[in-house]
Amino acid sequence: MKDKILISEVGPRDGLQNCKGVMPTDVKKRWVKGLYDAGVREIEVGSFVPPKLFPQLADTAEIVAFAKTLPGLTVLALIPNFRGAQAALDAGVDAVTLPLSASETHSLKNMRQTHDQVIENVKSIRTLFDASSNPPRFEAGVSTAFGCSIEGHVPEAKVISLGERLVEAGVDELGLSDTVGYANPLQIKSMIKSMRDAVGQEKVKSVHLHNTYGLGIANAFSAYEEGIEVFDSSQGGLGGCPASPGASGNIVTEDLVYMFEAMGVDTGIDLDHLMACRKYLEEGLPGEPVYGFTPNAGLPKTYSVS
Repeated sequence: MKDKILISEVGPRDGLQNCKGVMPTDVKKRWVKGLYDAGVREIEVGSFVPPKLFPQLADTAEIVAFAKTLPGLTVLALIPNFRGAQAALDAGVDAVTLPLSASETHSLKNMRQTHDQVIENVKSIRTLFDASSNPPRFEAGVSTAFGCSIEGHVPEAKVISLGERLVEAGVDELGLSDTVGYANPLQIKSMIKSMRDAVGQEKVKSVHLHNTYGLGIANAFSAYEEGIEVFDSSQGGLGGCPASPGASGNIVTEDLVYMFEAMGVDTGIDLDHLMACRKYLEEGLPGEPVYGFTPNAGLPKTYSVS
């Protein structure tokens, strides 16, 4: 197991896309800077999707430009297709992530693409990036990998096959996403082992977990035991999936940091500074529910970071 892990903050993308309100761009910039000052070193700052569909993310290019001024920060953005990849490349992101839903019903609802269409997009994007002098890291997230609120059970063999196809098509890394929060810790272990056996350990580095049934943190620890080193989370537990009925938010960044730091695993993040960033959510999204056991309870008297 690792003595240091990376927490990738996805609130400015996955969190905001599911909010009814639109966070003003100036508040979003202050939030990103606050997260950076707290020690967060990878932030998914937005998504290159049609503004009419997601007005919350219409300022992604501007946020990318701002985030690129912060030394040492990996600036990540989600892309749905080739057009999004071109926009991300033009904006100068450090990394992109493209989702492929293991549930094809979910893929059609969320991306309007079949599995085959997504794979063809990946091949075209790989060609685009290979022609660039400074291509971003190309990740693919296998969504609904642990179940789907539309289809229900998604066979592990199907998830593994899609992972193999994504790697063959040209992605650099794979992430496993519990889009609707159905996973349990044993399922997490099994999927990570199986996917690594299929595509290589170095290709499977991250998990993206939701907390619909309260197992998000337990699932994160299970992934950590399997050697996963990158964990997506969202400040205040913001998030969800508009295409997944009943899916609640991401695991709470503050709680995830607390768990790892309390165990002596270095995240590089200062919890007091991190929790202070919640003020930007209150300012930019008044009335939006935010979550987190650690912020509500405060740090215990026994807590210390060596």
